[in-house]
Amino acid sequence: MLLRVFTALTALLSISAGYSLRSAVSWSAAGDGTEDDLDRHSDEAPALLVDNIGIWKQTFPSSVYREASEKKPDHTPKSEDVSTASRVFSYRMEEVKVPPPSVATPPPHEETARVARYMAHQSDWGHLATISTQDQIKGFPFGNIFSVSDGPADNSTGVPYFYVTSMDNTVTDLRSFPFASLTFSEAEGDFCRKQLYDPEDPRCARLTLTGKMVEVGPEELDFAKEALFSRHPAMKKWPPGHQWFFMKMVLQQVWLQDWFGGVSVVPLEEYFKATPF
Repeated sequence: MLLRVFTALTALLSISAGYSLRSAVSWSAAGDGTEDDLDRHSDEAPALLVDNIGIWKQTFPSSVYREASEKKPDHTPKSEDVSTASRVFSYRMEEVKVPPPSVATPPPHEETARVARYMAHQSDWGHLATISTQDQIKGFPFGNIFSVSDGPADNSTGVPYFYVTSMDNTVTDLRSFPFASLTFSEAEGDFCRKQLYDPEDPRCARLTLTGKMVEVGPEELDFAKEALFSRHPAMKKWPPGHQWFFMKMVLQQVWLQDWFGGVSVVPLEEYFKATPF
């Protein structure tokens, strides 16, 4: 009887030799080929081992830990390790014209027409709202982000230009109802962040241009190309199969909030006479 108990205890101890107590979950310890198994499964460490949770943690010979501590990980990125996924929808950046230094400072908030022109020129993108034609939300407002330009860096017009494709839901909406609103926020740049202004703070200016979206005519195609491609060089390499074309907004209202005390509806005549510089 004593011999049977001794034999059973010996077997139990030999089975548990490969574990140290950690929690209530366990996995089998490696056998004689522990070091080979480490090499083969180094990228597939059990989550319990990685996260330091669970009751059981697998143990290895002290030589394994010593060798591991002596090897310092090499975090130097290699060209072959860089995923190409990040380049699927991006293009090599080309030289972009830099606006004059004076443009970097917003005009005084009292000069509403200048503030509006400043924002229309400085903003590289905006939120365009249309009336949806999508079946599930037909007749509802629908917003989308678009890259825009009101002209090259040194030539502001106040008129936003777009480079679009009919494959976009927003363009489909515009075919049915061509009126839209384009909203810019001063939070796009660094001004509000440096001033610690929340994007909804009245001092962090918001501009909404409302008007009719029309296709750019042949007489101003060259200007539209210069306006957009000089500010967004990647556009020149967008897939031609999408049949891109140029649109602009014919303004009907300029709505601005740039300070406390309510909003300003800037007359179009004043808006176009003002300069952002």
